[in-house]
Amino acid sequence: MKRRFGVAVMAAAALALLAGSARAQTDAAPAEKPKPRMEIYGFVQLDMIQDFNAVNPDWTDTLRPSKLPSYKGEYGDDGHFYADVKQTRFGVKGWVPTGWGELKTCFDFDLFGVGVDAGQTTIRLRHAYAELGPFLAGQTESLFMDLDIFPNQLDYWGPNGMVFFRNVQLRWAPVQGDTRVWIALERPGASGDAGVYSDRVELQNIKARFPLPDLTAQVRNTGKWGHVQLAGLVREIAWDDTLPDQYDLSGSTVGWGLNLSSVINATKNDAIRLEATYGAGCENYMNDAPIDVAIENNFGDPTKPIKGKALPMLGLVAFLDHNWSSKFSTAIGYSRLDIDNTDAQAANAFKSGQYALVNLLWTPVKDVMAGVEGLWGNRKNNLDGFSANDWRIQFSFKVNYSWMLGGK
Repeated sequence: MKRRFGVAVMAAAALALLAGSARAQTDAAPAEKPKPRMEIYGFVQLDMIQDFNAVNPDWTDTLRPSKLPSYKGEYGDDGHFYADVKQTRFGVKGWVPTGWGELKTCFDFDLFGVGVDAGQTTIRLRHAYAELGPFLAGQTESLFMDLDIFPNQLDYWGPNGMVFFRNVQLRWAPVQGDTRVWIALERPGASGDAGVYSDRVELQNIKARFPLPDLTAQVRNTGKWGHVQLAGLVREIAWDDTLPDQYDLSGSTVGWGLNLSSVINATKNDAIRLEATYGAGCENYMNDAPIDVAIENNFGDPTKPIKGKALPMLGLVAFLDHNWSSKFSTAIGYSRLDIDNTDAQAANAFKSGQYALVNLLWTPVKDVMAGVEGLWGNRKNNLDGFSANDWRIQFSFKVNYSWMLGGK
């Protein structure tokens, strides 16, 4: 009896000791609450380009087939050398705990001038958005695109037949995970081509109008093998004739597009990137397509002898990224974009572009890269039979940086 009593006392003492230790640990180290944190990131990059042909002087630092000459000698003689730091990037990301989850923000820019700043080394906004739960507001990649298709390359602009557009949007992600469904309302915009009638007074008072936001959506399934994604776009493009005369040239059209893309992890060292895009009036979402809407003849109607048409287009991308080792890699591939022109577009209007490259990249240590890339581009005109090639070699040197602040 005494023995049993002694065992019971020892057991009770041990439990009390364990309980006291647990309370002491809880009192000494309470669970830490999430804290705000921030990342400063980016890279510095030098590009040196030997171009064996000639391109639009505002677009010398990248290869865009639509910017190749539309007639012989348009941009002078062949043979040019360029050097720039336009791909250099700076950005800030933030994470702030809230009662509704973690608020994520992103703001970054590079130095590659476009639009009115084309050809300049100047600040160009890339991302500016906030994300909380399933909602995102701001500027980021359009849902019509698949950023993972972009190959591991040196040239800034990338495959011309790829959907590539960062747009202002309000995004909702109702389904997330390995299978996701995302929907967005995006800022509308488009460009037009007056074609052979561009100098007519009657067309000088046509004003573009976008009655509704662009509607985009994507469905993606992801696994160890890679992913497949289907994205769609629908939009309304309108134009108003503000000149009071005998013609009524006002009108509208529906732009639309479907984009099927996939990345296939063929081996642990090989990723195949594929994309096919078809649509009409969605050219401004493409990486290198000049016009969304063009004029076509409509001579059977005396009050509307011409009308606008959303241009049908087809974009294709096929690339392979291969890792030779932990320090060396290669990207090789081909892309093209084809436009179905109207009967009122000029003979030298852009009809199709092709783009191909192969490279060898070296990463001697973490965050440092050097590489060489050979590129070829081709532009074909609408009707006059003219085409232009561009051959170039690009050498690039890149150093990444990242600094985390705050958090645990």
